Order: sequence, then C-alpha cells, then structure tokens
Amino acid sequence: MAASTRAVSSSGLSLPKWQIALAIGAPVALGLGIWYYRSRTNKTQSAEKEDKQIKKNVADAAASVSVPIETQKDAKKVNGIGKINEKESVAPVVEEEEDPFKQAQTYKNKGNKYFKEGKYSDAIKCYQQAIDVCPKDKIQDVSTFHQNRAAAFEQLKNYEAVIRDCTEALKYNGKYVKALHRRAKAYEITKQLEPCLEDITAVCILEAFQNQSSLLMADRVLKELGKEHAKEAMMNRQSVIPSKHFVNTFMCSFAEDPVFNLLKRETQQETDEAKGAFAKALDKLKDKEFDNIIELCTNELDTESSDIAIKRLARLLRGTFLSLLGEHEKALEDLSEVFNDPDADPQVRVNALVKRATLRMQLGSPEESLHDLLMAAELGPENADVFHHRGQVYMLLDQANEAISDFAKAVSLNGDFPIALVQKLYTDYRAAVSMSNAQKVAAALTAFEDAIRRFPSCPECYLLYAQVLSDQQEFQKADEYFMKALEVDPENATAYVHRGLLQLQSAGNVELATKLIEEAIRMDNKCEFAYETLGTIEVQRGNLRRAIELFDQAIPLSKTEAEVSHLFSLKDAALAQLKVALNLGVTLPSPMN
Repeated sequence: MAASTRAVSSSGLSLPKWQIALAIGAPVALGLGIWYYRSRTNKTQSAEKEDKQIKKNVADAAASVSVPIETQKDAKKVNGIGKINEKESVAPVVEEEEDPFKQAQTYKNKGNKYFKEGKYSDAIKCYQQAIDVCPKDKIQDVSTFHQNRAAAFEQLKNYEAVIRDCTEALKYNGKYVKALHRRAKAYEITKQLEPCLEDITAVCILEAFQNQSSLLMADRVLKELGKEHAKEAMMNRQSVIPSKHFVNTFMCSFAEDPVFNLLKRETQQETDEAKGAFAKALDKLKDKEFDNIIELCTNELDTESSDIAIKRLARLLRGTFLSLLGEHEKALEDLSEVFNDPDADPQVRVNALVKRATLRMQLGSPEESLHDLLMAAELGPENADVFHHRGQVYMLLDQANEAISDFAKAVSLNGDFPIALVQKLYTDYRAAVSMSNAQKVAAALTAFEDAIRRFPSCPECYLLYAQVLSDQQEFQKADEYFMKALEVDPENATAYVHRGLLQLQSAGNVELATKLIEEAIRMDNKCEFAYETLGTIEVQRGNLRRAIELFDQAIPLSKTEAEVSHLFSLKDAALAQLKVALNLGVTLPSPMN
C-alpha cells in the first residue's frame, strides 16, 4: 500500500490519528486540549427587546404548528380549553394591580405546567404573555422566557422559531448555555453547520470541556462540516506531486514492480536523441525528477511506432503517478486498462491490480480493494507484493489474523523484502500485546533487532522498531533508533516528526518537539504529516492563527477526500475557537505553555 501518514503503512512511518491525539493530549472533540477559561470582563449588557414581530405572530405560530393528536385531546380536558386561537387565553385571571414582574412569573409558571403536560402550544402562549408584561430591566428573566418558549417550539419541531427565540434569549444573556445548546441543535437539524459549530463550541468553552455530550456533538458537527468543505476543495484542487522522499518510500513498498525494477538493471548508454519517451521517463524516475514523468509516458503512448510491451509499461507508470498525484479517476482508468489486457505480461497485470486495490482502499472501498487483491493472488500466487499489500488492507480493517498470515506469506515468497518483514514483525508485536503475552512481546523485540542486523540500510526497520520501543515506554532507546534511521536516511522528514511526538510523549517537551517538526518541514516542504502534527500542537499551545496556517498548508498536499475532510475539521475547530472566544470575551490559556 502506498506510503501514508494515516495509519501504519508500507513505509512503516506513521501513527494512527488517535495515537497522535494521545501523544499531545487532545480529546475527541475540536482537536483541542481541555481548556479552562477566565472572563476578560464580567459585564452584562442591557438591551431593549426586539420581539414585536414575535409578539404579533406568536398565536399564529402556535396554531399553525402540527400538534400531536394526543396533545390536542388533552387540551380539551384542562380548564375546558380546546383549540387555541387569538381570542382565547390560557393564562389565569390576574388582578390589574398585581406587580408586573409577579405577573410574568405567574405566566411563566403556568407555561411550565403546560409544558410538563405536553401542551406545548398552550405553553407558548403563556411564555409570550410573560415576555409582554415583564419589566424591561429584568433581562435574565426575559432571556429565560424566550429560552423556555424555544423549548416548546422545539417539541413541536418548529426549528426556525427555536432559532429565533434562542437568539432573542442570547441578546439578553450572551453566555446562556441552554439557549446556545438548543440553538446549536436546531442549526444542526436544519443543516446550518457553521453557526451550529460556533454555538456548540461556545457551549464546550462555557462548560470547561467537561460535558461529554457536548464534546461528542461538537465532534459530530466538525466531521460533517469537514466533509462539506472537503467536497468543495476536491472539486477545485490543484494536483501536487508528492515529495521525493514520499515517492521513494512508495517505490520501496513494491519488491516486484516491473517498472521500478528496470532501474536496477544495467542498460546500454544511449544519447538523449536516441531514447524514446519511456526511456526518458525512466531516467527522470532514477534521478528523482518526477514532474515530467506523466507527460513523457503520454508521449510514449501517443507514438504509433512504439513497442506494445513498452506502451503497457508506460501506461502502468503513468497510472502509478496519476495515483500519487491524486488524479484518482484517471489513475483507475490506466490501471484497469493494463489489467484488462489479456496479452500483457502477468507480472504487469498483477502490479496494476495491486495498485488499483491500494487506490480503492484509499478511496474508502475496502470490499473492491480486497476483490482486486484476490484476483491478483490468483493471477500471481508467487508475487510477494500481493500479500504484503493485502496484509496492509487487513491491518487497516483490524483483521489481525489475516494480516499476520499475509505478511508471513510475503516474507516467505521474498526473503529480501525488508519492509514486508518489519511490517510482519510489527503485526506480530501488536498481536502479542493484545494477548498480554510477555514472552511473545519479547520475541517480537528480538526479531526486530535481528531484522535491523540483516537490513542495516533500511530506515523503515529502525523507524518501526522505534515506535514499538516507544509503545513499551523505552523512550531513550526509541529516540536512539529514530536517530539511527536519520543516519541511514538523513532526509527522512517523517523521522523528525516522530522524534517530536516522542518528546511530547516522554517528557512533555513542547519546545523541542516543535523545533524537530519545524525541521521536518524545512527539510521537506511537502510533508503533510508534519504540517498537520505541528498544527495540532499549536492548537494545544493556544496559537490558533498559526495552527490554521499550518492546516491550510497541509490541505492541498492531501490526496483523498477523507484526508482533506479531517484537516478541514481541525481547521474549522480552530476558527470556531477564535471567533467564539472573541464573542464571549474569554481568554483560553494553553495547558502546554
């Protein structure tokens, strides 16, 4: 499977999202740590009501709402009250000389009684009367009356009225948690996700991130909003070739690639003029100059005199780079055409199938991916790449036994496939941990050291072993192996990111972690993993504007809609925090500083 920062992939470089979150102390919702806040000011603004339109229309609003049949029947039984209209009053008779504020409380209490009895339209009338008579200086009470009426409208599924009344309530009390939460629910139901996110973010802040229900709602809204933004972004995205290191790692995950293996062969020296377009593409691939490879492959395919076998390889290489570029539909078309050619070399067809399966898994189609890999196993039963990449898919699907079996098969078919070997060892380790089998855990650690001695120039061996050591709380030794990986591969930006995460996990050293990840970005300005991780840390530090900038840099580097959606969720969370903190007049100090 292609190198990825989303889960442990063929590169062996990456942490799942939940592990990143644990390393920096982030909870489920908002991508943020638990923030305690303090008010900059404790002022209450007094405002004139602006509900004349509500007052004028409330009887119509109540009468027009569809009330359940049992509610209408109950209404006829209480005080002889039947269907509500503008001329009928459900409130008790009140003496004129009674204090207006007491009158308002009486109306409110009557409304509460109706509400408890399920007579929501009657309750709405009472709350309106409470609003009408309440003195204007009793702003907290007026706010409560509006919020209560919103609750009644909510029961009747009149969500526009809910939003309107909650907004009125918040004019009098901007930190009214019940009104914010109720309006957020109405916004969510009516698919107004951005204002919904702002409201539920305000609720989380005012509750000091202690209410799990609010946090889960925020997480749910962020995911939905992220999906919306991702769809729009994917329609307008510009293709970006990944970094040289990413492409190299991807190539190393295929031990039997018919195109990549051509680079290992000695070829006759030819002048540039004598070379065909595909030969020039191979030169670019060998020199890690990837920008023109797709164009050169297209030129080869457009050449009428070209050898048909060369054309198939050119199409396979073009499909590979279209996939890396994020041009998924075009990549699927090329890879499918190669596989569907019955006259093509079986190894070429198998490679096309494996890459198509990898791409389908990235696009969220695991069943189609496994179907492709099953066909690949039938067509190429001795091809180690098939079982290595199918093991990857099984790992992502949490099917550990199947993954272990396939990784073992890949290693048995090709003993000189270091990435497949360490991936097998990592899977063995995870299985031993899940069984709490200390003997098997120790055996897995020993096997990792044997693999490193056997493949001392493979950085992935050091990187995955370092992650295992970190999981075992052997932080110093883990850092030593991350540094050994950098000795073997000095331009490995991902290793710097993992070192940064290790500093957070082991010592809470935010400054050193930040410096290491910034070094990763300096080394590889296309390392999406580094931008996202540093952005999440900056959120923890309270540097929201900087975090937003980093997420903006990560988004165009992501290749799938799911990845883009996740990044937009992080960005949207930070934007909402900024806006809400300003609106509420609160400071959100960082636990990391």
